[in-house]
Order: sequence, then structure tokens, then C-alpha cells
Amino acid sequence: MPIQFHEKEQTFHIFNDEISYIFNILNNNQLGHLYYGKRITDQPNYSHLTRVKHRSLSAYIVDEENPNSLSLHHTMQEYPTYGTTDFRYPAYEIIQENGSSITNFEFSSYQIYRGKKTIDGLPATYVEEDDEATTLEIVLSDKLINAELILSYTIFEELPVLTRHSRFVNKGTAPLMLTKAMSSVIDFPDYNYEMVHLAGAWSRERHVKVRKLEQGVQSIHSMTGTTSAEHNPFIALKRPHTDENSGEAFGFNLVYSGNHLGQIEVDTFDHTRICLGIHPDTFEWKLAEAEQFQTPEVVMVYADQGLNKMSQAYHKLYRTRLARGKWRDKPRPVLVNNWEATEMEFTESQVVEIAKAGKALGAELFVLDDGWFGDRNHDRAGLGDWNRTNLTKLPEGIPGLASKIEQLGLKFGLWFEPEMVNKDSELYRAHPDWIIQTPDRSASPSRNQHVLDFSRTEVVDYIYEAMREVLASARISYVKWDMNRYITECFSHGRAAVEQGKTFHKYILGVYSLYERLINEFPDILFESCSSGGARFDPGMLYYAPQVWTSDDTDAIERLKIQYGTSYAYPLSSMGAHVSAVPNQQVGRITPIETRANVAMFGVFGYELDLNLLSDKEKQQVKRQIAFYKKHRKLILEGNFYRITSPFSAGETIWMVVSEDQTEAIFGFYKTLNQPNKPIKRFKMVGLDPDQAYQINEDTKQVYYGDALMYAGIIIDDAQLCEDGADFSSTILHLKSIR
Repeated sequence: MPIQFHEKEQTFHIFNDEISYIFNILNNNQLGHLYYGKRITDQPNYSHLTRVKHRSLSAYIVDEENPNSLSLHHTMQEYPTYGTTDFRYPAYEIIQENGSSITNFEFSSYQIYRGKKTIDGLPATYVEEDDEATTLEIVLSDKLINAELILSYTIFEELPVLTRHSRFVNKGTAPLMLTKAMSSVIDFPDYNYEMVHLAGAWSRERHVKVRKLEQGVQSIHSMTGTTSAEHNPFIALKRPHTDENSGEAFGFNLVYSGNHLGQIEVDTFDHTRICLGIHPDTFEWKLAEAEQFQTPEVVMVYADQGLNKMSQAYHKLYRTRLARGKWRDKPRPVLVNNWEATEMEFTESQVVEIAKAGKALGAELFVLDDGWFGDRNHDRAGLGDWNRTNLTKLPEGIPGLASKIEQLGLKFGLWFEPEMVNKDSELYRAHPDWIIQTPDRSASPSRNQHVLDFSRTEVVDYIYEAMREVLASARISYVKWDMNRYITECFSHGRAAVEQGKTFHKYILGVYSLYERLINEFPDILFESCSSGGARFDPGMLYYAPQVWTSDDTDAIERLKIQYGTSYAYPLSSMGAHVSAVPNQQVGRITPIETRANVAMFGVFGYELDLNLLSDKEKQQVKRQIAFYKKHRKLILEGNFYRITSPFSAGETIWMVVSEDQTEAIFGFYKTLNQPNKPIKRFKMVGLDPDQAYQINEDTKQVYYGDALMYAGIIIDDAQLCEDGADFSSTILHLKSIR
């Protein structure tokens, strides 16, 4: 059993072959934290990991003259509170009827069981067989307020992964006001770490940021109603010497799609505290008698062989035990989307011609983007009117177009933005109170649209029926689900004042509910999440939609940074990546079509342009690109991905993906800007079997052993790159073991 409770010493040890997580019951009956990191041998007593020392200005739970005095301010803890000798940021806060926020949750009981329970109403990792994981539930009780706090820990058997979440239950008659409820808190005994996080903005999402920890507080957050383009709900700690392939790294990722806070506090005694959960500044949850509140899950990963190992654990877990349904393990179709070709100004004949071109070149799916419904001829009207097809553009409606696309031998996909409404729409005119808006305040428009109040079940029910009607009317194989603005003036009409603090969280629960209902009714549809590109790229979305539109920025050189940063936590199988037209719509850059494809290959591949406008030479290139991707997409989407050279620090970007059995690999090399009279460099591969011989590309006789490729390296000269090594050139090498 990978979870042991040593009753005499009051110590819990959670472990597998790679990691250990140890905590104990303190002498005040609360929980103290002892160790998290590389697997250590189980033993009953870990008292050598704690020390009691009297300090001036400290307060003590137990009489300070007692040899066993306890000051929580100097104690590593599991789920700390504020105000009873600990002055650091707490994990939770409960305001009681008398106005006090002081609590005392003491150890009551525990349960260890095989498997992992689902979390009602929230996305979470899962198991298919109970022997894949083991779960520990700790029940803590505060007898004065008659409340319970349940802490859940699940360790996966074959991965260096531990998940955590917490649940509050009001077992009394007096209401309790929960104003903070983090999913997990971890205390570390030192602060010799660097914080890694993923930050950015629209069209430059998830850029890698690294900073040294110092005393004080540093944090990432979103209060936009989404996970946001600004800060992803992911934090890693790494030792200063840790790189991609060596050294310690700890990853923390919140399985949630709304407002979040990730905070690191270093105190003046060099302890480091990490908190991750729902942002408390936009949250207030009243618990009446018998009510409970469940926090989202945090996925924690430990690696002692660098950041790549940390990322690969996330990739495997999310690909196989977070994503669900038919499309989890199935090859994703190569698609053509009409947005950058036509935007909203299209006719049926135009999009059919784009689809025909796609079919001729090997595409498998055509996706009709925005503009097919209501009076949607521009972005100021129509959103919400999903049950009114624009018959001027599509005389035979969605069923007629879907039939024509299917007759070409392609699958058909459709764009929705179900969470939004234009004021110029039938839906808004019928239900103006359905938008999120504070009474007697102006409602700030963004992109000429407003957010429907998905915290209300009647709103979610209406959108569900409207989408169900469309999806049931035709052979629709794919849905692109967009969400193109943040939430402002957050207020839910019809909800009591004391309940308004629930709106942001209930909104996300409404989104999850709609997804769940639709994927249950239409299990064959492939859903792709989108939020102005990547503003809601998080583990919560992957539970419902196994892939996400990574960014609206389709420029190949910018995508190197975006996809590189995204890979810190998210697998290639989750990254929508397309080839678009040049000059690029976002940055105006002109890059070779080979480089655009070579970048997009490392994701869920497609095209976002009018293929009919390509030259004959370019069409042949596209045909070869699609054929290559189809042949190798299983390797790309399921292999181990390695970052080698970062686009944030070098003139070249290098990454590769290696099959689980190390018999096959694909190596991607990308040059940003050319150099005059440049030196000759060797570039080292990673992840190969040193004893296997690999042929590089089928049409060559180049054969090298894995050890030579990894330890000596390989020279990539300009003649091997597209455009003879000019600016923005690249190449992809396929490696196959021959013995």
C-alpha cells in the first residue's frame, strides 16, 4: 500500500517509486508538513525533520515554558489558518456569525482506499482501474462551529504525481461564510528556488518567465472570470541549477477554468509557502446548514531529472487520465478552417471550394467558423441566435452545407460562442437580464458583446437546447467552442446580495455543466476549446475538450514561444496548431510555408487559409505536409516531448518527440534570423536509446547511433533548411531505428 499511517508516531507517508510526501499530526492535533520530494525509505519516525526553537515576538499554541511549545508561525503545515500564532497567508478563512475568523480544525479520522473518486461538478484527473492510484482522505473537525474539513490526497502508481483538493462541510445550524478556500498549500524548508510561470497577453500567451525567490510574496493570478491570457494557473519551483534534463523541479497546476491565485511566500526564516486555488478577492461562499463547498484539484508533479521530466509526467497524465471520451486516444483529423480565408464574409460556394481544395490535398475535416447564424454579418450582431441560420449565406442551412461537405469525403465542423450575446440579437431582446451586469451601472462592452450569466441554470438550459437543436440537425463531427471576452461588472440578477460572491465560481460550474451535457449527448463530436485563442488553456478545459486553440497568433516564429511555453504543463495532443496565410494576420511576418508547417506539426495540425490561393508548388508542399503528419501523428501526439533549445534565449529553437520504446523520433530545428559568416555548431539530441542505430529520413543513407546523436551531436547546415537557411527557415528530421 503506497500510503502508510504510523499510528504511534502519528505520521502519514504517501509514496511510490519516485516520490514521497510526508506529514504528521502535531501536538495541538492539527497537521504539520515534513517532506515532499524524491522517494525516501518508509520508516515510522521522522522527528529528525523538525526542531522547536523559542523566538522573540512569537506566540505559542502551548505554554512557551513547555518543552514541546508550538508556534505555528515557525512550523511547516498542511492546510494552515491565520490568527492562531501563524501570521503568514493561510489556506482558508471562515467568517462566523459573531464576526470571528478564528478556527481550530483538529484531526478526527482518516481513510485510505484504492482508486480515486470523481469530484462532483468539477473536472479532475481519474483512474480506469482502482490499482492505478491510492487515495487518502483526512477529516478535520472544528467542534466549536460544528464544521468539517476534508483533505484529499491521491498518488498515482506509475507517475510522480500527487493530486490534492479540500472540502468544507457545515454540520451545524449557524451559517458560515467561506471567504478563502485554496485547493492546496505546500510548505518547503528553504527558498533556494526559482519560480517558473507562464505569462503573457492575447497573441503571446504562456511565455516562460523565471525569477529567483526572495523574502516576501510573489504571485500570479486572474480575476477575469477565465484562467486568462495573462497568467496560466501553473507554477513550478526549480533549483537554480536545474535545466531541462537535470535537477529538481516541482510543478503545481490547478484544474480549473476561472479566477485563480498562485502565490509564493518566503518568510524571514527562509520557509517557502505555495498556495494555489480560487482567487479569494472575487469569492465569497455562504454555507448554510448541511451545505458543503468543494475546491478544484491541484496536480503536483516532482522530477529530479529536469523540467522535461516534469512536463512529460503532466503530458502523460493529462493525455490519458484527464482527457476523456472517444477522441482521447484517437488520431485527430487534419482540418481546414475558413476564418482567416473569409472571416464572416462568405458564401456557401466559397466555403465548399475551400473544402474541395482541402480534400484534394489530404485534409480530413472542414470547419465553418463565425458568421453562419442569425444576422451575423459583423461582430455587432447575432451572437446568441444559434437556432437561426443565416440563409442568405447558407440557403440550405447547416444541414445542407454539412451534407455537401460530407459528400466531398470530409467531416464537417462548426464554430459556436455559447457564453456570449450581442445586444443586437433576438436572445438579448427577449432576455436582457440574462447578461452579467451590475444594476444601475453601465455594462462595459468588449468586442461588441456581453457575457451570458451561466451561473443561472435557466440560461445554461436555453443555450443547451439551442446548441442541441443545431448539433442534432446535421452530421457535425467537430465543435470549436469560443469565449471571446473577460467578465466585467460581475453581478447575477435575481440572486440575493449575500449570494453574489458565488457568481464567478457558479459561472464556471455552468460552463462545465453545459460541456458535460453536450459531450454526453454527442459523444462522437470532437470538441475544441477556444478563448480568444488561449485565454482559457487549462486542465479544467481538457477534461471536456481534449484540445484547445493554443493562440490566435498563427505566426510560426511567435508560435515557437507559445507552444514551447505551453508544453511546460500541457501535451502536444492538446495544442491546436495551424498553418495560416502570409503576411501573417497578427504580426505581418512572411515565413516559408515549410516553416509554418514544421511548427504546427508539433500539435493538432490544420490549415487556416484559402488553399485555392496557393501556387501549384505550395499545394504540392501542403500535400506532402499532410501526408507526413498523418503518417507520424500518433508519434507526435503520444511520444515523449523534449525541449532542447529555447526560443526565449537563442537564435535557434530545437525540440523533439521520441516514441515510448525509443525506436522512432521527430526532431524539429528552427532558425529565427540568419547570421553572416556564422560558426559551425553541433546540436545534441535527447531521449534516444544510445545503443540503437537510427536512420535519419527515409530517403537518405545517414545512420547514426543514439549515443553519437546525443553526446556528440549533429550539424545542421543551411542546405538542410528550407529557403537555404534564410531568415525563419527550419527543418524536420525523422529518425527510425534500423537495428
